[in-house]
Amino acid sequence: MSQLPSFDSLKSSPNGQMIRVHAADGTVIVSMGPSFGEWLPYGQIPKVMRDATVSVEDRRFRSHIGVDPVGIARSVKVRFDRGHWTQGGSTITQQLARTVFLNNQKKFGRKFREGILAFALEWKFSKDQILELYLNKVYYGGGAYGIDAASRKFFGHGADHLSLAEAAVIAGLVKAPSNYSPTADAEAAMGRAGVVLETMQETGAISASEAANADVSGLKLAPEPKQNSVRYFTDWALPQLDTLIDETTEPLEVWTTLDLTMQRQADDAIRANAPPGAQGALVALDRGGEVRAMVGGKDYVSSIYNRATQAVRQPGSSFKLFVYLAALEAGHKPEDSIVDEPVTINGWSPRNDSRRNSGAISLRTAFAYSLNTVAAKLGQEVGFNTVADMARRFGITTPVNVHPSMVLGTSEVRVIDMTRAFASVASKGVAVTPYGITRVTANGQTIYTHEVDRSHVLVAPYVAAEMTDLLQTAVNTGTGRAAQIGRPVAGKTGTTTASKDGWFLGFSSGITTGVWMGRDDAKPIAGLHGGTAPAKAWAAFMKPATANRPIEQFDTKVTLPEWQLEPDEKSYFGQPDNGQMAVDPDGNPIEQGQPPVPTDAQTGDTIPRPDADQPEVAPAPPQQQMNQDWIDRVIGRDRREPSPAGRQPLQRDVPRDQVQTQRFQSDQEERPNQ
Repeated sequence: MSQLPSFDSLKSSPNGQMIRVHAADGTVIVSMGPSFGEWLPYGQIPKVMRDATVSVEDRRFRSHIGVDPVGIARSVKVRFDRGHWTQGGSTITQQLARTVFLNNQKKFGRKFREGILAFALEWKFSKDQILELYLNKVYYGGGAYGIDAASRKFFGHGADHLSLAEAAVIAGLVKAPSNYSPTADAEAAMGRAGVVLETMQETGAISASEAANADVSGLKLAPEPKQNSVRYFTDWALPQLDTLIDETTEPLEVWTTLDLTMQRQADDAIRANAPPGAQGALVALDRGGEVRAMVGGKDYVSSIYNRATQAVRQPGSSFKLFVYLAALEAGHKPEDSIVDEPVTINGWSPRNDSRRNSGAISLRTAFAYSLNTVAAKLGQEVGFNTVADMARRFGITTPVNVHPSMVLGTSEVRVIDMTRAFASVASKGVAVTPYGITRVTANGQTIYTHEVDRSHVLVAPYVAAEMTDLLQTAVNTGTGRAAQIGRPVAGKTGTTTASKDGWFLGFSSGITTGVWMGRDDAKPIAGLHGGTAPAKAWAAFMKPATANRPIEQFDTKVTLPEWQLEPDEKSYFGQPDNGQMAVDPDGNPIEQGQPPVPTDAQTGDTIPRPDADQPEVAPAPPQQQMNQDWIDRVIGRDRREPSPAGRQPLQRDVPRDQVQTQRFQSDQEERPNQ
């Protein structure tokens, strides 16, 4: 007795820490570790629970001294009658001694030690203290230790207000938790509860009418938490507890940002749109950085690898976000003119997907149609180190190379990092940091609360507004048109060499979502482009996710590009955004077979191919273009009036007579496809 721990020491849980994870609406989505609920003092334990336990487990609990001779004698008699042990004859005090100090081996040596410890417990503690320890520590199945954990697991509420029927179910579990668990065999659990009620009536704990009115069959069991895609989120969020709190023993309640409705919508969007054989990932951030949905793959059970937070893949043209951010910060404007022409940088010659060039165009047009030559020229102008610094500034945590080809997204990134970058643009240039844990409580006390930091400004608000202007154009009439959802959207597609990766990232109504699709082995997927399956999955998720939110207009109204440069099927959904150019680790092009025969953009005549030993020369720029004046004449717009966006008419930096040698003389002449 003198060597036994104190009552307070015995109250501590020796079997590990219990963690329950809640969604944003309070729903328990995951329970981890041995499940210990709140410790209920004797006075807070419902009388029906105390009576049910004593009646079915040890009806002479109040009179024996730790070991019940009558119970032992009955157990021995049954052993001789049936030829095997069916009743242990252990008292509540003996069961407590076994739970705390021993194990469940059915040996007489253990039973002897159990009896000695039971005597010591009875000498040191009162009956009420022993019953309190027992009810808060005994195992009830399903990982639940103690009546509060069992009540929460099976009925969805604490044990301080159990009904008679619920108490009968829980009390009946102790004999064989795995056999009588309501979640494993509801019929067996209800049958065992009926036995408990009969025993309570026999011992006088309840009356016959009370037993008859206890509707065991009408009990509603708490649904089991879903263990599929939400585990991608919890696997990412829970390890962060090590840096947020110091508590390692008390049961924890972790409250998170996850929106279960959005999570289901994200699951459906990825599964419905990912090509056969491909995986998909999605991250959705609210305006403060709250992770509302996270999908790391099609099915968590078959693959726990989280492609949203762990996988690193090339982002393709979605990386042009950082190129244009650097250019806008350096002083460029969306209306600025730049010449789309063949360019070679340190031996690297990028090509546009259309394999032709369009002469003098605006930055808005170049971004809308994801022109690679323009991105390369901008990167060279502002400096590739500057672009890399911009990417790191906006939260890219993976290494960023500074080869010229980096402007086309040859550095590998994570989905959550790219989504974070787009969210920071949506936040008007203020840094957005993804987080999943809002607060943590232990025994009802809050030990951690997340605070959103809005103090870190990445770029000036006007730069973010101009970038949003460009991103709107890409969705309204460029490569991301499949992402339209009937409200203002800003976003960008991304496709890598040979369609190995497809991306779409964008924001609307306060939610920023990033979608990636591809194979884990990085093999090509026919038809996978950023503007196809990823953009469609993005729209399939965002349309219901934003349905109950007010429509929010951006600071800059959408402005369409000057003219359409590519056929609809290519510019909207078609070819990879950064062409079929493969590059080596140094950023130099890799020959991939004979290139297609170039043709003149206007006449369709074949351009002679250069000799094999000569460097490839890109097709010459077209000799005539449709310019802004021609469009104004066609639609009858007066150039003297302000544009719908409130801007002055575009003033080109390059004289028209240098970039256009022939004007359309009549509205009746042949026009390009519109």
